[in-house]
Order: sequence, then C-alpha cells, then structure tokens
Amino acid sequence: MGRIIYFQTVLGELGGMLEFISPLTILPLLVAILFREWAMALPLALVPGIFFASGALLNRLPRTGTGIRLSAALCSLALVWLAFAAISGIPFIMALGMPVTDALFESMAGWTGTGFSIISSAGAMPQSLVFWRIYMQWLGGLGVVALTISQAQRAGFAQSSLFRSESRSERILPSVVATGKQIWGVYILLTVISIGLILMARVPLWDAITLALSTISTGGFSPHPGGLLYYQNPFLETLLIPVMILGSTPFSLYYMTYRRKKVSFFADEQVRLLFAFLVAGSAIVAADLFFIGQFSPSESLRQGVFMTAAAISTTGFQTGNPYLYPSVTVVFLTMLMFIGGASGSTAGGVRLSRIAVGYRGIVWWFRRTFVRARVLVPFQYEGQTIPEKVAEPELAKNMLVIILSVLIVFIATMIVLQVHVTSFDVTDVVFDIVSALSSCGISTGYVNSQMPFITKWVFFVVMWIGRLEVIPVIVLFMGILRGHD
Repeated sequence: MGRIIYFQTVLGELGGMLEFISPLTILPLLVAILFREWAMALPLALVPGIFFASGALLNRLPRTGTGIRLSAALCSLALVWLAFAAISGIPFIMALGMPVTDALFESMAGWTGTGFSIISSAGAMPQSLVFWRIYMQWLGGLGVVALTISQAQRAGFAQSSLFRSESRSERILPSVVATGKQIWGVYILLTVISIGLILMARVPLWDAITLALSTISTGGFSPHPGGLLYYQNPFLETLLIPVMILGSTPFSLYYMTYRRKKVSFFADEQVRLLFAFLVAGSAIVAADLFFIGQFSPSESLRQGVFMTAAAISTTGFQTGNPYLYPSVTVVFLTMLMFIGGASGSTAGGVRLSRIAVGYRGIVWWFRRTFVRARVLVPFQYEGQTIPEKVAEPELAKNMLVIILSVLIVFIATMIVLQVHVTSFDVTDVVFDIVSALSSCGISTGYVNSQMPFITKWVFFVVMWIGRLEVIPVIVLFMGILRGHD
C-alpha cells in the first residue's frame, strides 16, 4: 500500500468518526436555546457543523479496497482525539476569549475525562458552555469506547484485546450495530439512575443532571467553580461514591447481568480488585490524615474514603487538597490513580486487568524457574487455563503499556521541571502528571492558568496519550516518521 493511499485510509476512518459524533454534539446548542443564551448559539452551532463538514469531506477520500490495517485503525483513533479537541475548543475561544492553547487544554481535558481546568473565570461562564464542558466528558466516556469498538469490529479486529472488554473473553454482542445500541443503552440507563441518586442529596435538578454526566463518565468537571466544595454537602459526596464505582466497573458486566438474569459482579477479578483497593486504600488514607496530617477523625474519614474512591476510579472530584496531605499519602494516591479502574469502563489508568495479569504473570514466570524444563506450569486467569503461546504475548503487551506509562511520567516530569521553576515539590508535580496520564484530574494545585506555555502543552499531550493507552500514539508517530510498506 502506498504512503498516500495509506494515510487517505487513515483520514477516511477519521472522517467517519467525525460524521458519527456530529449529531451528538447538537445538544449543547439546544441547552443554549433553553437558557436563552443567544450569544452562544453561533459558537455551539459551529461545533456540529464543523464535525459534519470535515467528516464528510475526509470520509470521501479514496481508500484501499483490501481492508484496513490494524496500524491504520490505531492511527485514526489517535487522530480523532486531536480532532475532537481542536473543534470542541471553538466555543471557549469565541465565548470567553481564551487563548488557543488554553481552549485546547480545556477541550482535551473534557474529551479525555480529565477533571483539570485552567479557566480563570469559571463562575462567569454561560450555562450552555458549562454543560458543553461536562457533556464532552460524558461523550468521551463510554461513548467513544463504543465508537472505537464499532470501528474495530467493522475493520475486522474485534478479537484484538485493544478493542474488547478485557474482563471477559466473551464478546458483548455479535454485531456492530447491536454493540453500539446496547452500550449506549446501558450508559444512558446508568446516567438516569445516577441522576435519581444524586437528587436524594436535595441539589437542584440541573446540578444533579450535570453531576451525573460528569460522575458516571469518571470525568470530574463540576457545574460550579468551587467543585464539590461549593455544596458543602457530605451526603452528596457519599452518594457520588457508588456512582464513581459504577463508572469504573466493566460495562460488559451490566449487559451480561441483564442477559443472564443474575448478578455476577464479584465473580469478576477486576471488581474484586476494585473493592479491595477501595476498602484498603480508604483505611490507609484516613489513617494517614488522622495520625500524620492531624485532621479530625470525621474529616479524616470523609476525605479518606472519597479521595480514595476518586483516585482509583480516576474521577477528578476532590473534597480536599492533596497539597496539604502528608507526602506518603500523596504518593499512595498517585499509585491508585496510576492503577485506575477496570478495563471496559470509562475509568483511566493502566487498568486493573493489567495489574491482575501482570501480577499473575510474575508469579507464573518465577514458578517456572523452580521446575524442570519439560514440566508445564499452566497460566491461569479468572479460573481459566491460558495456553502458553497466548499468555506470553498478552503478558508482554500488558507489561509494555505499564513500562511505557512509567517512562512517559518520567519524561514529562523532567520537561516540566526544566522549563518551570516552581515552589511545588517534585511529589506534587508527579502527582498532577500521573493524574493527567490516568485521565483523572485530581490536583495539588500545580495545574492552573498561570502554568508556562510549554507546561500546558506537556499536560495536553500527556492527557492525549493516557486516554489512548500509549500504543496508538506511538503507532501514529511511527507511521509519520517511517512510513508504511
């Protein structure tokens, strides 16, 4: 395949995704009409218009008729996030007069489900723009996961672990259309349930809707500039914890529970790990805050449980400032964010499935060193024996993503510290970089509108890489630099 034809195929796939998402981005325009914010009509109307026009144009590029390569599918996935961020930043530029870099940062934080924000005048934003920020997170949650699954299945790569829910070998549904419908159905149902749950905290309906959209997508944007602290409502914080857990649990389990008419959540190893980290992590963080940080018992428990849930689910909400926490607590929360939620959920991080597979792989490798060469030591995962020829490459892929993620944190930290002399400790800077890589958004306060220009772009790239789990971005750059046969 020639280089030109190859990238025409990549851009054609990108165009199909842009066309697909365009009608879904009309809703914020309707919100502007509902609130009579007529000045927002043009900025918000341009978004679906540009999505559709650019998508239709790219989708008509000539492509090879022999099927799309895996590398081309990965390149298009990497590019689509950049396109989403570029187009979605237009309302911030037109309505708030934000610099291009700041607008792109904000929109990338939205689409990747990262709760970072560098808007200095958030309290003065129109309601439709507030909704657009949060709605991007909702679309960028399972919505884009469903889109990538559909694109992968259409391209013939449904069996690749990059495109399936890794919590089960069973595919969610047999067809592309059914997959999309069922995933969106589950997502919308969970959102409605979350709205009802949040309303129990006696917050206004509009706040309940926006908080539900932000929480089920494990995003973290809030309808008010003060975040959750605006409400001073411990009951609301308590109700948000199960919603964060819902968003960081494999969505395939919800469908399989419905189909099989029985609850089998705790039969899934990722779910067991999620709750183990939640319970043990809450106890550790609360104890640190009480014994080391000298917080009151009630405040230690309140912040300990919520911040642990927000970290492991990679939801950007926070009820305290990690900058004021003991260093050991900051390091522990950094680890939880780096791990993240379950594969097949809206959460970020390296994912619980990789941690589980990696741990079992290490044990398996060491067990094989204590037996004779001809003795076969089976690799087992979730009660199944995995053939060695399958286990070895899967373990290698999982460990590769983890190692590359650590390397990205190191490189990003070195660049940030080189270009920015700051009063923040290295621990605080690493915390925010890991938060960006894990699509979380909890911050020590280092991420703000006064960051240097280069630092903002470092965080932009880290958010992009983190949401795509590294590999598609590397494939994209390799394709650009090396070309294709």
